[in-house]
Amino acid sequence: MPVLETQNLTHIFPDGTAAIQDISLRINAGEFIVIAGANGSGKTVFIRHLNGLLVPTSGRVLIDGEPIGKNITAARQKIGLIFQDSDSQIVGQTVAEDVAFGPENLNLPREEVERIVPEALAAVGLSDLAAQSPHTLSGGQKRKLAVAGILAMRPEIIIFDEPFTGLDYPGVVQVLRQIVQLHQAGHTIVVITHELEKVLAHADRLAIFCRGRLAENGAPENIVIRAENYGIRLPLRHGGTVGELTWLR
Repeated sequence: MPVLETQNLTHIFPDGTAAIQDISLRINAGEFIVIAGANGSGKTVFIRHLNGLLVPTSGRVLIDGEPIGKNITAARQKIGLIFQDSDSQIVGQTVAEDVAFGPENLNLPREEVERIVPEALAAVGLSDLAAQSPHTLSGGQKRKLAVAGILAMRPEIIIFDEPFTGLDYPGVVQVLRQIVQLHQAGHTIVVITHELEKVLAHADRLAIFCRGRLAENGAPENIVIRAENYGIRLPLRHGGTVGELTWLR
């Protein structure tokens, strides 16, 4: 049984625009899946259904075979969503306070929060910045802080929405390494991106959205050759960048 599944998921905006239509997708425990698509293809609308931020017009989302609405708090603890704009997730006056926000809202005991926060900061390499203001961090550090805040809630599934947007090369490397390490640690990873060259070499599966529908879904090596048909730039095939950012054929 998949850990996360959508069945005929459809979302229609009040003006009648269909953002996503009839999307059925299964995500298995421990999988690394990349969801790609041109701007406006419905990727972000889709993932906002996965932890209940949006309610579908029709269809449903299942977690471990159960409808997400059965326990929305548990669903949001199990599925961590990291937004494209890291600043939108910053709520604390210090890095440590920001990471503590999620566990505190789960009403965890103070002693447990005080144990979890240092562990989460250490996991992303921000321990030395615990007392610093989040707004002084670099773009890559802010993404890592967002990851720490999600890790503090002990999720099984972590979803990244366009994690490389606006980052310089060192920031991209920082974030990509963090994503790969999280997958190696046993988390199920979902990455939403149109920049396949940065992440596809690590993916188990590639799904492509087009005009609100699931157009392709399968092994990356079988799907990527058709990426340009959907307005997605093909990854590099032969060198040209350093190891982690190279799509090797």
